[in-house]
Amino acid sequence: MMKIELIQNKVYFNNGSEKKEIHPFWLRERANGEEFLDRGTQQRLFDPTFLSNDISINKANINEKYLEVNFNDGVNSKIEIDKITLEFSKEDIVIRSIEKTKWDSSLKHIKNFEYQENFYESKEMHDLLTSFYKYGFVIVKNIPTTKNYIVEFANSIGSVRRTNFGEYFDVRSKPDPNDLAYTSLALSPHTDNPYRNPVPCIQLLHCIESKVSGGLSTLVDGYTVTEDLKIKYPEFYKILTEVKVRFRFIDKEVILENISPLIELNDDKSFKQVRFSPRLDYVPILDKDKLDLYYQARKKISEMYNSDKYRIEFKLEPKDLMMMDNHRLLHGRTAYETKEGNRFLQGCYIDYDSTEGKLRHLKRKFNL
Repeated sequence: MMKIELIQNKVYFNNGSEKKEIHPFWLRERANGEEFLDRGTQQRLFDPTFLSNDISINKANINEKYLEVNFNDGVNSKIEIDKITLEFSKEDIVIRSIEKTKWDSSLKHIKNFEYQENFYESKEMHDLLTSFYKYGFVIVKNIPTTKNYIVEFANSIGSVRRTNFGEYFDVRSKPDPNDLAYTSLALSPHTDNPYRNPVPCIQLLHCIESKVSGGLSTLVDGYTVTEDLKIKYPEFYKILTEVKVRFRFIDKEVILENISPLIELNDDKSFKQVRFSPRLDYVPILDKDKLDLYYQARKKISEMYNSDKYRIEFKLEPKDLMMMDNHRLLHGRTAYETKEGNRFLQGCYIDYDSTEGKLRHLKRKFNL
């Protein structure tokens, strides 16, 4: 457990395994009196780069809740202990405390959410976002199908991420498409827009009309698959985290490229993101032996992504909206016959700052 300790006017943090002094300047930057911190925005009313580097502590007192410090420049500050320990946790406890739930084709009975009045500022929205971070997707029922309502929904959480496809895009079969999504063909599991930098974090798909027997939505948890790959085929996992491939998108107006691995890790080697779109990737020239291993690894992870073991299928009905993590999940669809009727969805993208900011706000609002 993290502790803040005071010894001879020096402040230390102690996490049980190590004990280190907290720099006086670090504490001085956090002076939080009315003349130093705007209460509404929580932004500083002073520029810490203008302070002397010779800041030191004249006197300090500590109790269970507060650290009170008198600095050598005459400033007095009273800082909450919990806020200091929170910063030393090195994690965003709001988001990272939500543990990812691994899932495969056996996933059953995941909660669907029901759109309602005042939904965007409700406890239900908090629960929706929490579920999203657990499973990587949520489905919301009864979303109005009025014109481009998906944009209003997205902007209620944060801000729509505009791309060359526009603020939103229509997903239905059309002549001379610039993407296979705009056909009636089956789409194997893939992540969207791996050729962008940065890749859009979250995709929303809103079903407006569906009068076809096919066109089922498919999802695969890239987190589950890559964790299984790491255990069963560690040499494949390793090379897919190391080799960076070129993803490219070309149409009449733009050429987009990004060079990244199929499995991206955080600094601590934990899961960060998957990219997978074999119709768009270009593997670099490497030694033959290394390429042999890479192609075996890519084939294996493709087999896993396309396996019945990991895939779930379901039909999005009119007024259903699916929000999915494009950095974690792969999505696709089964083929459908246009002669049966219309299948019309609208989609858009938002980024993590939208969902994270909304969730922090709702936790504060409901004191959760």
